[in-house]
Amino acid sequence: MAQNEGAAAPGGEAGRRGTPGAGGLGTPGGPGVGRRGRPQQVHKYEGLALTPPMGWNTWNTFGCNINEDLIKETAQIIAASGLKDAGYVYIVLDDCWMTRQRDENGQLVADPAKFPSGMKALGDYIHDLGLKFGIYNCAGTRTCAGYPGGRGHEFEDARLYASWGVDYVKYDWCNTGTANAQETYKTFGDALLATGRPMILSMCEWGRNEPWTFARPIAQLWRTTGDITDKYSTGTRGTGGYNNGWKDILDRQAELKLEQYAGPDHWNDPDMLEVGNRGLTVAESRAHFSFWCILASPLMMGHDVRQMKDDILNILTNKEVIAVNQDVLGKQGYRVIDETGREVWIKELSNGDWAVCMLNDSAADAEMSLKWSEIEALGGKTYKVRDLWAKKDFGTTAKDYSGKIGTHDVALFRLSPVN
Repeated sequence: MAQNEGAAAPGGEAGRRGTPGAGGLGTPGGPGVGRRGRPQQVHKYEGLALTPPMGWNTWNTFGCNINEDLIKETAQIIAASGLKDAGYVYIVLDDCWMTRQRDENGQLVADPAKFPSGMKALGDYIHDLGLKFGIYNCAGTRTCAGYPGGRGHEFEDARLYASWGVDYVKYDWCNTGTANAQETYKTFGDALLATGRPMILSMCEWGRNEPWTFARPIAQLWRTTGDITDKYSTGTRGTGGYNNGWKDILDRQAELKLEQYAGPDHWNDPDMLEVGNRGLTVAESRAHFSFWCILASPLMMGHDVRQMKDDILNILTNKEVIAVNQDVLGKQGYRVIDETGREVWIKELSNGDWAVCMLNDSAADAEMSLKWSEIEALGGKTYKVRDLWAKKDFGTTAKDYSGKIGTHDVALFRLSPVN
């Protein structure tokens, strides 16, 4: 969630390398290598999130209206519906899980009215389903919804999370005053690292301080914009505080050229998925999911899985599309064509493959075409073409593409070298 600094507003085990959504087996941090080859101190558990994390977060749909029964029921459905098998393994409690004050010892306390069994028991329940447990706090004195923040309590909070079996921590940026973002997150990264428990750190400072320039040794992912909402576009171009359509956020990734900063264990986070939420059509949900896969974004669902329809489940569990997101090369995609009504994005994949996504950005269905020669990165080579949503082979790039694409929908292809 994103709010102005100083304002309170509503608002375990390590995975195996190659397992969708789970990342890799972690090791304690130490000296690393910077982008220009200079040694730098690592403030995170290394080897986690070697592919973008996948899971579910409470905030987009439920806000502060969360409780133990909701979390357990959601975890059960994710485990049984095919979502877990597709890679969605992190169950993340966002804001409002705690009491309004710390206890007499300065410890955070789970709200007993909402979570009567406590967080350790809830984490055990989630782990017993083969899932991972995530939790939320904030770098300021208060969370965005006005609950106790982590400022000045970083190490004791980290130890508490470790004792509960937490695997993933989302750390927000409300009520931080004049704090330095890099130093603040570095402190909390060190606190997590000191516990000895592998925990992913998800930085949520909304891109205010360009975290992509400093966060690689600190966190596994960092937010790049303000909050997403369940709209195609609200006209913010990704600069709104908490009212950005997914297309606005997508445009912002292109404008900032963020692809250069992403890779295994260090991902740009354009915010959680709105797939399946009321403000999007099925086509817009499919396009949204396609682009978050092209962006190598973390895939954190944000809908009510208890009310999920089959067409949304089919989008979220399309293994060929998820494979674009989870590709071990870890490249973030980028825009190569930006025309009125038509955009084309590409993502380099392992084994010489490419993903190509063409968007109908117009307000009506349209016959659209794509000449493969328009994409310079393909180098004029011949590729086999696979339509990932139709789940059909198209032939090769010797034949250009043309077809009808619905408004705000996409055609998504995987290209594989011939011979």
